[in-house]
Order: sequence, then structure tokens, then C-alpha cells
Amino acid sequence: MSLLKLRLSVIGTLAFIIAVSTLFFTIVLSLLGVFNILGLAFFVILFNLIQWLLAPYMINALYGVREVSKTDQPKLYGMVESLSHKIGVKMPKVMIANISLPNAFAYGSPIAGSNVAVTTGLLKTLEDEEVEAVIGHELSHLKHRDVQIMMLASVLPALFYFIGYSLMLSGRLGGERRNGGGAAVLVGLACLAVYWILTLFVLGLSRLREYYADRRSAMTVEDGPRKLSEGLAKIVSTTSQIRGFRREVGGINSFKTLFISDPDHAELDAVYLQQARELTADQRLIQSVLARKVTLADRIMEAFSTHPNVTKRLKALQELSRI
Repeated sequence: MSLLKLRLSVIGTLAFIIAVSTLFFTIVLSLLGVFNILGLAFFVILFNLIQWLLAPYMINALYGVREVSKTDQPKLYGMVESLSHKIGVKMPKVMIANISLPNAFAYGSPIAGSNVAVTTGLLKTLEDEEVEAVIGHELSHLKHRDVQIMMLASVLPALFYFIGYSLMLSGRLGGERRNGGGAAVLVGLACLAVYWILTLFVLGLSRLREYYADRRSAMTVEDGPRKLSEGLAKIVSTTSQIRGFRREVGGINSFKTLFISDPDHAELDAVYLQQARELTADQRLIQSVLARKVTLADRIMEAFSTHPNVTKRLKALQELSRI
């Protein structure tokens, strides 16, 4: 996927989400009481804003994240420092999450600052050069302001979910006393339908942001496509072998969008790695993924995932290596 096509896809998807949300929100306001709906919308936006501001502290507590200094982790700190300069972002806090799952994530807010975290499992599983490429991916998320963009995109479906649920509940409770009870239920169902449609587009936007971050990392880190490909393949393969990983990271499901790879799809993605599970040859592992055909079932599963199909993702990196 070319850089121009990728940028247009990201902008187009976000514009569609905003346009559809505005259209249906206007329709709802015209059909029902404006002030009650606006009050609910204000509450939902305020709730999401507070969640965004406080999310870094929740993540730190949930995943046992601690900040490390240059003295504590000179190699890791040096990677983040060097890549931050190359990518053009302010040096974030360097964090380590005390979980065995190999992964990494970037997060932050105006009150908590920017953070890049790697797990203890990632440092044990990946080689240094692969860790470097993964960090480049996470710093790219900060460069592209993906945390803010995804928060904005996620608020819009949430509005329709809460409005729809509220209207259905009020319609059922007040249907016997008001003639408009049935209409409220129908509008509520329509809002929930819009919620599901927008959610699919938000997931699509999330996948595009992953491709975008992969590309910048691959073009910034020396021999980036190979290093990131090997790192992603190892993350997927190792995650699928860790028993109970959902209990370890499943405390707040929405936070999985932060990870470089979706843990919930690790077992499915690992089907592609069965013939190279021993990881004795990194390129053999990559080729085992690339050799797989992306089926219709794979595409359907991908539509409900925050991250791209692993085969498509590695194929995109292979194309970059030929540029």
C-alpha cells in the first residue's frame, strides 16, 4: 500500500465516521427532545474525556508499568532516545510492563505525558534489533497522534450506543403512558445499528493506523522491514503459546488497541506459524506466514479486529523492503 493511498484511506475513513455520526445525530435531534439528547451526549463526551486523561494511570496500575531511567535500562533507553530524534517526536517516558506477554504500546494524555512501554516478555523474546523496530512502530503512533485520533473516532460510536440504549429503555418503560414510546424504541434500534456500523469503521481505522506505524518504523530503522517482520512473527507465535494470557492482559478490553499485535487473535494468527514454531530460523518463520493464503474467513475475522491480519501485515512490510 503506497503512502499516498494509506494517507487517503485514513483521512477518508475518519471523515466518513464523522460525517455519518453528524448526519444521524442531527436526525435524532430533530425527531426527539433536543435538550435531553444533548445532555446525554455531553455526559458521554465528558466521560470519554476523563477516561482519556486518566487512562495512563489506569494502564500503569493494570499492567504493572514502571518508568525506567537511562541508568536502569541503558540499551532500551538509548533505543527510544535515538529513534525519537529520527522520527521527530519529543522523548517520551520509557516504561516497562511486568507481564510475560511479548508486546509494546504507546499511550499518554496531556496530564500524564507521552509514554512508550515494552513488556518484560518482549525483552526476553525478541532480539535487540527487533525490539528497536517495535519501538519505532510505537513512536510512530505518537508521531501520528493516534491516541488522540482513535479517542475521537471511538467517542462517536459510543454516543449512538448510549443514546440508543437510553431511548429503548425509556420507550419500553414509558410506552404504555406515552404514544411516542414505540417511536423511541425504533429510533433507539436505529442508533444501535449506526453504532455497530461506525464501530466496524473505527476498527478499520485502527488497522490503517497500524499499517501507517509499520511503514514509518520500517522506513526509519535500518533494515526495518526485516526486523519488524521478524519481531511481529515472534510476538504472534510466542503469545499463542502462553497459557492464560487473557487473564494477564484482559482487565480492560479496550486497551488492547494499544498493543502492537492483538493478543485475542494470536491463536488464530499462530495457525500460519505451525510449520516453523520452533523459531530456529527467523526467515523461515516469515516465509511460513507469507505462504499462507488469506481466506474469506480470515477477512471476516479481520473486520472485527483492531489489528490487520498478520499475513497481510507482513506482505506490506515485504513490499517496503523492495522500495
